[in-house]
Amino acid sequence: MAGRINDEDVKAVRDAVPIDAVVSEYLQLRNAGGGNLKGLCPFHDEKSPSFQVSPSKGLFHCFGCQEGGDTITFVMKVDHLSFSEAVERLAGQAGITLRYEEGGYNPTHQRGERIRLVEAHKIAAEWYAEQLATSPEADTGRSFLADRGFDQAAAVHFGVGYSPQGWDHLTRFLRGKGFSDKELILSGLSQEGRRGPIDRFRGRLMWPIRDIGGEVVGFGARKLYEADNGPKYLNTPETAIYKKSQVLYGIDLAKKDIAKASRAVVVEGYTDVMACHLAGVTTAIATCGTAFGGDHIKILRRLLMDNGSARVIFTFDGDAAGQKAALRAFEDDQKFAAETYIAIAPDGMDPCDLRLAKGDEAVADLAEPRTPLFEFALRQIVVRYDLDTPAGRAAALDEAAPIVARIKNSGAQHEVAVQLAGMLGILDTQFVVKRVAQLARWARERGGKGPAPDQQQRGGGGGAQQYAPAQAAPRGPALNLRNPVFATERELLKLALQRPELVSPAFDAYGVDEFTAPPYAAVRQAILDAGGAEHGVQDPQEYLIRVREAAPDDTVRAMVTELAVEAIMLHRGVKGVDETYAGAQLVTVRRRAVERRIRDVASRLTRLSTHGDPGELAAVQNELWVLQQYDQALREHGAAAL
Repeated sequence: MAGRINDEDVKAVRDAVPIDAVVSEYLQLRNAGGGNLKGLCPFHDEKSPSFQVSPSKGLFHCFGCQEGGDTITFVMKVDHLSFSEAVERLAGQAGITLRYEEGGYNPTHQRGERIRLVEAHKIAAEWYAEQLATSPEADTGRSFLADRGFDQAAAVHFGVGYSPQGWDHLTRFLRGKGFSDKELILSGLSQEGRRGPIDRFRGRLMWPIRDIGGEVVGFGARKLYEADNGPKYLNTPETAIYKKSQVLYGIDLAKKDIAKASRAVVVEGYTDVMACHLAGVTTAIATCGTAFGGDHIKILRRLLMDNGSARVIFTFDGDAAGQKAALRAFEDDQKFAAETYIAIAPDGMDPCDLRLAKGDEAVADLAEPRTPLFEFALRQIVVRYDLDTPAGRAAALDEAAPIVARIKNSGAQHEVAVQLAGMLGILDTQFVVKRVAQLARWARERGGKGPAPDQQQRGGGGGAQQYAPAQAAPRGPALNLRNPVFATERELLKLALQRPELVSPAFDAYGVDEFTAPPYAAVRQAILDAGGAEHGVQDPQEYLIRVREAAPDDTVRAMVTELAVEAIMLHRGVKGVDETYAGAQLVTVRRRAVERRIRDVASRLTRLSTHGDPGELAAVQNELWVLQQYDQALREHGAAAL
């Protein structure tokens, strides 16, 4: 057990490391008056800064979540360290040698696990870098970098290294530095071999991945040799210090410029980050083997401070995969107060290729805001519809309007709604504006009672998912199919599981609450959790596996299996299972949901007619009119109105 750190040394550490210097490694701080600084709290999500730091007192306090303490407490909480580990880290930064009571100080056994793993990564990064710079074997790696426009100085700046092809070169080196086999396995630097630990990375170009504080916590490794049967890129596995969803490559180099410029450029790979920084775009960062998500947004928000001028620019390849990645990013768009944009390089080149082909200026130009991400998302929707026909414009509006309704700023929402009307060629701009406002209001009214319209809008028509009252996704045995409502819901689910190409993408816009039978609602939720029926069009077998895995228990899983194998029941006069039949099931389920909502709204209107607010009464009357118009469109045009 580690000895207790000497009290005088703890005080020396507190005095030596200014709290504002430590906190500013994790978030942007601004003047709060009275000698204090403020920023967005790293311990809870907030829109306006309630986290304050007092450099003169060496303390921090959040008026939102009530977290507070001194420099050591901050490091303990933000990096999940023990008291000793936090003191040891700060002492290392300040160059203070700690004294331990109760048996003295043994550097091998008395330091916390996290500190040891970080130290192992630091030493490994230095060793890999030395191999790249001096080893004859690393010539392949040096050539790889040179072919992409990166010289030795660039490699040094980013800490790029090389892992030799042998089995245990790094493992033996770290053993010699006093690390145990257990520590090497826990760090992810080594893995179990037949005769003990061996190097995880062999014969690869190595990029050190640092956390926001600048400590190496993992590596990204690029394959160099054809004989290597591993993936093109191999990253450190999840460890006590490395969580891929919580790290951004280049954040240690970019954080100050991101905070200063209120701008971040998100690229797709390590070489893209290098190309951007060398071209002067020093705010570039990248994810590490995973999609850009909520935890990454939290990191950036603390640096950007969510002020009105903040910009986040996503660069993606121009191919289908890149566009899909952009749409995934849009799903998290409203978690930013910053404006988000997308930039796609000419000819689908990534920043690294663009720099080689057209130079630094082309990369810098690419990083300038181009198309707002919401506009890109809307254009990806409307391009799928025939806007020369009223039905096509109506269908495009049904799918696009919920996306605009997600925009939280009411002024921006109104402006984008006007733009959407122009995109669709709808002359009655106010109709589109009102439609968007209604969807936004419905989403607010639903609160936490169920999925909001935008969460269910995945790719098909517009929908009544927001019309029916919210229900949980219950589970239970199959129901008596004499009830025509349940029978139709069952048929639609069978189509979604067995013939997804006939109901996609419209089905994925249907809410769980459109299925009134509890077991069918549970199956709909499982399809949603598995990514939607559209996945089944590409790979039906894998799709069914995913849906079954997404089922919450064996009862629902059995229902999925049952619906996936049960014959589709054709009505008399129906020749076969085709788009017409599928469309009829889609329309029937949707119309019933709309009719339920109409009854609810009509009831509310009756109540308001007696002694209601005139403004609210007018809004409900308008809502009822929109629902009735949608119901009429479904009745007259069938599946074309979805």
